[in-house]
Amino acid sequence: MFNLGDYVVCPGHGVGQICSVDTKELGGELKSFYIIRVVSNGMKVMIPVDSKEGVRALIPTTEINGVFKILEEKNVKVDMSTWNRRHREYTLKVKTGSLLEIADVLRQLLLLKMTKKLSFGERKMLDQCKELIVKEISLSSGAPEGSISEKIDSLYP
Repeated sequence: MFNLGDYVVCPGHGVGQICSVDTKELGGELKSFYIIRVVSNGMKVMIPVDSKEGVRALIPTTEINGVFKILEEKNVKVDMSTWNRRHREYTLKVKTGSLLEIADVLRQLLLLKMTKKLSFGERKMLDQCKELIVKEISLSSGAPEGSISEKIDSLYP
């Protein structure tokens, strides 16, 4: 269970802060919901407190190096299928909410960008993945977002 003010990750939305816990009646029974304000856009999301996939804690600082290890590894096979197939696969990975999966998608897109021009959807996904990684690592580690973004940019000049 999370507390008011805690930062959590909502898969598909990104990092958010728990503003309140509300109880609502659904189907004749009372259910508790976290009311979470998404940091990037201010949107409010309701997630059931008892949901297994609804929210997760921020990545522990001990696992941040694992994210950068994924981004640093450039000796991987880049998916050269059609852009819409890649986009579908990348979207599924991003929706898991796993920062490691998101880092893998970002790495794939950055490597692909080095060989060809990305489609509009791929550029948008690249920006989204980078933002998700930067925000979560910044809140987890206390490092400024700018320095994390610069570190990622330095890996793919």
